Amino acid sequence: MTTPFRWGILGAGGIAHKFATGLTVLPDAQLIAVGSRTQHNADKFGDTFNIPHRHASYEALANDPEVDAIYIATPHPFHKENTILCLNAGKAVLCEKPFAINAAEAQEMIAVAREKGVFLMEAMWSRFLPTIIKAQSLIAEGAIGDVRMLNADFGFRTSVNEEGRLFNLALGGGALLDVGIYPLSLAYLLFGKPATIASAAHLGETGVDEQAAIVLSYDKDQLALLSTATRTNTAHEALIYGTDGYIRIPDWWHANKLILYKGGKEQTFDVPHDGNGYSHEAAEVAQCVRAGKIESETMSLDETLQIMHTMDAIRAQWGLKYPSDK
Repeated sequence: MTTPFRWGILGAGGIAHKFATGLTVLPDAQLIAVGSRTQHNADKFGDTFNIPHRHASYEALANDPEVDAIYIATPHPFHKENTILCLNAGKAVLCEKPFAINAAEAQEMIAVAREKGVFLMEAMWSRFLPTIIKAQSLIAEGAIGDVRMLNADFGFRTSVNEEGRLFNLALGGGALLDVGIYPLSLAYLLFGKPATIASAAHLGETGVDEQAAIVLSYDKDQLALLSTATRTNTAHEALIYGTDGYIRIPDWWHANKLILYKGGKEQTFDVPHDGNGYSHEAAEVAQCVRAGKIESETMSLDETLQIMHTMDAIRAQWGLKYPSDK
């Protein structure tokens, strides 16, 4: 019988609930601890998921000797300090995307992980979905020929709330860091680092990006056409075009199927994810840590850092700065 892999969750908000729910479908995962800023919140979260260790501080969670790995579920600007706290305590860390506010912060986090020899990974959960892995497999088999173009979006419409996280510059608000990172990460998965970046955005009254379009070009002449929004509903589709056909992935960032179009025919592949989909990234962490790895090959720290640099460059084109930018 496999020894349980023991998780702690730092933070008790909405994304923490999703990750905790995702863990329930992993037979070897044990959610053993939660850390919050108050005992009340820790107990409330603990009651919901039957968690035995409820800590009233992040420090107490980081130093819990029974925890193997910690999932960072706090707002964007706190990822760096929360991650470094846990790394210094010797805990493997899965840090919710975006990894940090900017590349400088990401570099600090990565440096600590590598210096300490402790596992660290960005929680880009869509990267590990069976549907995305199937798309990669089809591409590798040559099902659509040479990949030429990606068209992907992730946008939704929500009401303006100047105090809310999405519209607060101090909390890293805006579409790019919250959901634009999804299509951007998909472009990296397919094509790697872009050669050129062109983008435009609408900055709302609070100064954050409410919608944006991004065009990336690559050394092999591929293109990625990406869009993101917090004030505009979009189709949530990924279209991967090749020389011999294309792949369409509806609701691609949490997809359960994809459609291959080739030679005037279409073929649907049903590729369901386990539970709510968050279990797959957790399984990757456990597998890596058990194998003695300090990084994931699927979501490497070097790639995470490159993506942060790209988002910095995109924001620079818009003139968008966060208070924590140096």
